[in-house]
Amino acid sequence: MSTVTDHQPATASQGTVTEADNLAVASFLLGLPGLLIFNIVLGPLAIVLGTLALVRGTRRRGRAVLGLVLGVAALAVFTATTVSAHGVIMEFGS
Repeated sequence: MSTVTDHQPATASQGTVTEADNLAVASFLLGLPGLLIFNIVLGPLAIVLGTLALVRGTRRRGRAVLGLVLGVAALAVFTATTVSAHGVIMEFGS
């Protein structure tokens, strides 16, 4: 008598899709605070991770696209604040 199990071995494609889903979530979670802090670091990271998630075929396409948009917006905020400060990123003292 054979028994049927509910657990199937994970295939390589399932692992790739799960990894892509994790990249999409990471892209979103890095892009969101990137609007306020560490724009120059978190913005490009969100863009790269979102792009990788889309290329690898994530099931969370909306999060990956939102991570991309937030990453671009973070860089736009960085550019706008740098231009409005006449190119001065940080000023120490008066």
